[in-house]
Amino acid sequence: MTLVAAAVCPHPPLLVPQVGAGEPVAAREPALAAVRRLRAANPDVVLAVGDDPEALATGSRPYGPDAVGDFRGFGVDFRVPLGPPAGAGRAAAGSVNAGTDVGTDGRRLPLSLAVGAWLLAETGWEAARRGLGVSPKAEPAEAAALGGGLVAAAAAAGERVALLVMGDGSARRTAKAPGSLDERAQPYDEIVGRALADVDLTALLGLEPGLAADLLVAGRASWQVLAGAVRAAGAAGWTADPLYADAPYGVGYFVCVWERGGAA
Repeated sequence: MTLVAAAVCPHPPLLVPQVGAGEPVAAREPALAAVRRLRAANPDVVLAVGDDPEALATGSRPYGPDAVGDFRGFGVDFRVPLGPPAGAGRAAAGSVNAGTDVGTDGRRLPLSLAVGAWLLAETGWEAARRGLGVSPKAEPAEAAALGGGLVAAAAAAGERVALLVMGDGSARRTAKAPGSLDERAQPYDEIVGRALADVDLTALLGLEPGLAADLLVAGRASWQVLAGAVRAAGAAGWTADPLYADAPYGVGYFVCVWERGGAA
């Protein structure tokens, strides 16, 4: 079995306590719980997936274990590497890389993967970690093909893989939201929430890029990578456990775990 579990988490910088400075963030504990559930699936490698503005020209951008999440742009001198500490557990040199060479130059992670790196570090993840930045403008079929490629690479390497999929819903849920109010935002996020709760691959793959851009959604392409991966791995036998869905600060946040029966 290749793809054994997936977790969907949001990526506001406030999720990281060093940035939040005591700000109560309701999504933080559910997100940490979701990542711990990934560990329980006993994967060889976790692949963090998230929107990446640097991937606009190429469609996707791989990150190696020494890529770094840097939060200095948010007013704190705090950085976190994607990869495990030197000498950490099994499969420390895992090979899932979306079919291309994984960068190992210590380059900076996009925000989505930086928050993902913090979640992995905070939960004591010791297995191999890799990242895949996805163009926010990727078409649904392109994103799904990326997901399918991840599963094919895992199968070729004989690896058990878990996905940590980072994404925010609309940033236009309220008048005080970053993008101000758009009446289409709440219905859109409700569709996303139901699709995640139901493991509805068709609904996720049906999310339209133009509307997502209008609503300042920062997860549409990455959710479609997840859908493509699950479809390629075999859609039967998956169950969802929604842990959180709300819109603090006027931005839609979702935490959900997808697990596959018989993954042990």
